[in-house]
Amino acid sequence: MVTTSQTEKQRLLEVFLLFVRFGFTAFGGPAAHIAMFHDEVVERRKWISHQQFLDLMGATNLIPGPNSTEMAIHLGYLRAGWKGLILAGASFIFPAMLIVTFFAWLYTQYGNTPQAEWIFYGIQPVIIAIVLSALIGLGRVAIKNFATIAAGTIALVLYFLNINPVLALIAASLVVPLAQIPFRKKALSGLIWFPILPSLGSLSSAPQPFDLGVLFFTFLKIGSVLYGSGYVLLAFLHGDFVDRLGWLTEQQLLDAVAIGQFTPGPVFSTATFIGYITGGIPGAFLATLGIFLPSFVFVAISNPLIPRLRSSKNTSLFLDGVNAASLGLMLAVLLQLAQTAFSDLLSVGIGIISAVLLFRFRINTTWLIIGGFLIGLAAGLLR
Repeated sequence: MVTTSQTEKQRLLEVFLLFVRFGFTAFGGPAAHIAMFHDEVVERRKWISHQQFLDLMGATNLIPGPNSTEMAIHLGYLRAGWKGLILAGASFIFPAMLIVTFFAWLYTQYGNTPQAEWIFYGIQPVIIAIVLSALIGLGRVAIKNFATIAAGTIALVLYFLNINPVLALIAASLVVPLAQIPFRKKALSGLIWFPILPSLGSLSSAPQPFDLGVLFFTFLKIGSVLYGSGYVLLAFLHGDFVDRLGWLTEQQLLDAVAIGQFTPGPVFSTATFIGYITGGIPGAFLATLGIFLPSFVFVAISNPLIPRLRSSKNTSLFLDGVNAASLGLMLAVLLQLAQTAFSDLLSVGIGIISAVLLFRFRINTTWLIIGGFLIGLAAGLLR
């Protein structure tokens, strides 16, 4: 007989093993991470339904912070409660923290970042296949009518017009409730259910002496207000650490962002790199804690609200719009990735084979990532 305590321990172990694996193997950025989560927790493990996953994805797009990390935290909470919430996020973040700290140590010793072209060459085509698979699976649920098609299309177009992704998401999402006839004014009430925090701008000042407390609270602020891509993160980091504090040079900042982009796990692990080169191991830990801590708080607050939103007719329409618009933004990222991923016949072949293995034989995405990595490594050594 399995006791409640044993069941809880089993679920916590499942959460830990899954997300620590993703922490070491989830390359490709948030869209790829979310696609890998979908394949594992919806398609394979059946932890939640397609609709639940879509609702979580829509919710993460409406709160500040790294989307894929927040998805991991949501999924951990649904699978194993409050302990699962903490464990999933920590398991996903910690491997990236270790890897980035190692690269930061190399950087401080040798003065440059390792070359990663051979890693991306083999992995990026695999990422295309993984994201495409998730888009198809989620699209079958999210695309319910003409209004949801319009929401996704509008989000896609606005993204390529360089409209802020959050504004594009909200504008496109409103199409679904607005399309209802007859339209009632109160249908708009409560639609924007998460406060969008204003960006706390950096004030110009003379360079300041390094301080661990300032480091922590600067990253805590960034984690509390940052929406958008790595380019938005770059702007925040530049404003604080180059202009205001004077702790980094332009080149160091670019190298930090590059490390965060090509290592597995959350892109926000850029904070770990900056923390290490400015404050050593304590700096790496405090910077990582500062930038990710708000995500745990936002998810803890928002997760209980999601079922209520789905059960209300008015907010459910908006959530449908958010889900469709989120897929539109995801498709935009996929199209951008494809432009760089398919550079020659070999990379096209990797993409096609990955898609066949994933769609036809349901090969685990982790094995596909490892295979792409090995092919990329071999191609790099032979050139």
